[in-house]
Amino acid sequence: MATDVEVVQHGTAEINGCCKKGPGYASPLEAMAGPKESLIYVTCIYTGTGRGKPDYLATVDVDPNSPSYSKVIHRLPMPYEGDELHHSGWNSCSSCYRDPSAARRYLVLPSLISGRIYAIDTQKDPRAPSLYKVVEPDDVIQKTGLAFPHTAHCLASGEILVSCLGDKDGNAEGNGFLLLDSDFNVKGRWEKPGHSPLFGYDFWYQPRHNTMISSSWGAPSAFTKGFNLQHVTDGLYGRHLHVYTWPGGELKQTLDLGNTGLLPLEVRFLHNPSEAIGYVGCALTSNMVRFFKNPDGSWGHEIAIAVKPVKVQNWILPEMPGLITDFLISLDDRFLYLANWLHGDIRQYNIEDPANPKLTGQVFVGGVFQKGNSVLAEAEDGSTYQVDVPEVQGHRLRGGPQMIQLSLDGKRLYATNSLFSTWDRQFYPELLEKGGHILQIDVDTEKGGLAINPRFFVDFGAEPDGPSLAHEMRYPGGDCTSDIWI
Repeated sequence: MATDVEVVQHGTAEINGCCKKGPGYASPLEAMAGPKESLIYVTCIYTGTGRGKPDYLATVDVDPNSPSYSKVIHRLPMPYEGDELHHSGWNSCSSCYRDPSAARRYLVLPSLISGRIYAIDTQKDPRAPSLYKVVEPDDVIQKTGLAFPHTAHCLASGEILVSCLGDKDGNAEGNGFLLLDSDFNVKGRWEKPGHSPLFGYDFWYQPRHNTMISSSWGAPSAFTKGFNLQHVTDGLYGRHLHVYTWPGGELKQTLDLGNTGLLPLEVRFLHNPSEAIGYVGCALTSNMVRFFKNPDGSWGHEIAIAVKPVKVQNWILPEMPGLITDFLISLDDRFLYLANWLHGDIRQYNIEDPANPKLTGQVFVGGVFQKGNSVLAEAEDGSTYQVDVPEVQGHRLRGGPQMIQLSLDGKRLYATNSLFSTWDRQFYPELLEKGGHILQIDVDTEKGGLAINPRFFVDFGAEPDGPSLAHEMRYPGGDCTSDIWI
């Protein structure tokens, strides 16, 4: 009989001779053969827009054969205002594949500002999700001292782990990891006492290497007020990766990424659970840093992709970083996709050689120096230019690409354009006036290449309660940024 490792690597649905299975897929490659997405859930934000409405979860029809294709077909408003829904995760994913009692039923919605965590039932009616439970911030603060929840990941145990970015007063020193049980009751902190990171943001675990790695945005007291470069100088933003024992919760190594690794945000391991390699996108310096396990068991890092800043005129600084705000890896670990929120482009890199990514596709879908804006980019010869960004279904593309999500088969990439309401107001004020949108990018997985799908455009500027900001996207069946394999 094959070992568990062999079974998972070969992608069969059989686990130790048993045909019963839990949610998700036996392996990343099996997930690629999963059904084509027909719905996407999107966190939509009114917080910070001045509209006095609660944030909501939108259900979008992404079935090209449907009469409501690329339309919002349901909206679930939260019971309170001022949440700032941001990222989301599942109560169960492919890490629970061996547990037939588990189900991918609840979408977990942490509220970055209010500190509430919502559990949304997507099983009763996937097209019209309903509110199941609210984890109140007072309960979290009283039992753990944590606030500003960000990333939620399901664990193989059935528990849910949520990174929190500070204490109730917005101090980064109070950040850490919140552990919820399978019914969303607060269990306590995950990390061992005295092992909290310097700053918090995203995290990913790789059980076969007994490791979790987290990244570091900044102190909530700083980023909630908008981006101020002085706050970087003042030490209110991060530049570190934190390496933990898994599932022990002991901080065993801190990687200082230095001045070339400022504001490390999303962190992803390769999907193959045997690999000890991953990447983190460093927003301010716009470098993709590769991290890897050394022969002695320690972890190292190096810059794998560098997005050069662009000289500009009529902007707040003489040079503009790309500002990598999101990236993801295809389920077969062949391609890496990143979004430059300020420059306005989405890029595709072949990472079959993880240490030497090769640019294979690029498409501009907005940005600060697109035609029609006041900002001009400077070429090396001193001449100025602007990027010609096409309209989609008669709509001028607003803002820049922010959160991205890839179809299981790797052929369709979806992109929203809102980062965080306060930063949207600062860098792309038109988003608050005209709302966000979702684009679909067609992906060439053979030769490489990206192209905007002209048939698809979801306009959140035309919402019933006024323009809203669209952020993270999830499929009911899981995706390459929510599922972790063990």
